[in-house]
Amino acid sequence: MLIVALTGGIGSGKSTVARMFKDEGAHLIDFDYLARLVVEPDKPAWREITDYFGPKILSYDRTLNRSALAKIIFSDDKSRKILESFTHPRIFEERDILIKAIIEKDPSSIVIIDFPLLFELGLNKKFDKVILVYVKIDIQLKRIIKRDGLEKEEVERRLDAQILIEEKRSFSDYIVNNEGSLNNTRDQVRNIINELKELAKKKEVESICL
Repeated sequence: MLIVALTGGIGSGKSTVARMFKDEGAHLIDFDYLARLVVEPDKPAWREITDYFGPKILSYDRTLNRSALAKIIFSDDKSRKILESFTHPRIFEERDILIKAIIEKDPSSIVIIDFPLLFELGLNKKFDKVILVYVKIDIQLKRIIKRDGLEKEEVERRLDAQILIEEKRSFSDYIVNNEGSLNNTRDQVRNIINELKELAKKKEVESICL
């Protein structure tokens, strides 16, 4: 099995690229999905979050009000780190369960883990390869403002909470430039997945020889 991290800054189009890799036959584990799963009402992480931040971060249906929570954590590093301490251990537990299930069904597979905070958590060396979805910062700003309807200052605070995407380039094995057309992006994804398939075959042969 080849376990590959897919990352990128907010507004880079990472989720679209992740779906393209899935379309090309890779298994996909989405950390954003897992992050929502572990904070469903009455789960351990949800209880810890509500105990710490109080009922003001809950919606009428008792789910987390993500917008209210985001305003708190992106203006206070301590709050963000505390939130991560509640959620990350549970997210990694869910990831391990999914990887184990994939190994049992398809031991020679390529697993793409959509991991937004890969570099921020210093976990890039835990993967066989790292793919970065790249767009320039000014494009990130425009996309997020248009997508989420946020003020420029709010978007800048969120970007400040992440390592600059230009810095992430130097630590990545593959770069998907997502500033052009979808067809151009898909061509890049296909080139990368073909290389990963060759690496997976090589890794399988080496494991057999050992």
